[in-house]
Amino acid sequence: MRYAQGGGLTAERRQFRERIRYQAGERFARSERTAVIARALRVSERSVERWRRAWQEGGMDALASTGPAKLPKVSYGQFAVLEEELALGPAEHGWEDQRWTLARVRALIAWKFGIDCSSAAVWRLLHRYGWSWQCPARRALERDEHAVELWKKDVWPHVE
Repeated sequence: MRYAQGGGLTAERRQFRERIRYQAGERFARSERTAVIARALRVSERSVERWRRAWQEGGMDALASTGPAKLPKVSYGQFAVLEEELALGPAEHGWEDQRWTLARVRALIAWKFGIDCSSAAVWRLLHRYGWSWQCPARRALERDEHAVELWKKDVWPHVE
């Protein structure tokens, strides 16, 4: 299951889903039909079928939550350090232009923490903490660099 912020289920939500699976398990014991269970619990029939197979193989214990799907390789504390490094900019880390690419962030993670992860994992990590990709096609001809610098100096610190 994918979620908008890429984070997966919270502990409370996992417990809620587990209770639904246990309710389904009680209905399996009463030999209720899949469609009836799905409608009553407001889940898909496919999920009920999957739970029924697990219940037949392992009983009610098979319906228990197995915890988070996968712990992230980069912890919250490490990401805070990574954000500080990203704020310094790519030039500070030896790249010529001011663009952070997934490959560069991946290299920074490997250098800073000794963690090797894929570009997709880097994307999920950044997305989990609210970062988005921004790649301007071009700069506006009307852009006033002096006004931009003033805005960065005066307005941005208050916004941030």
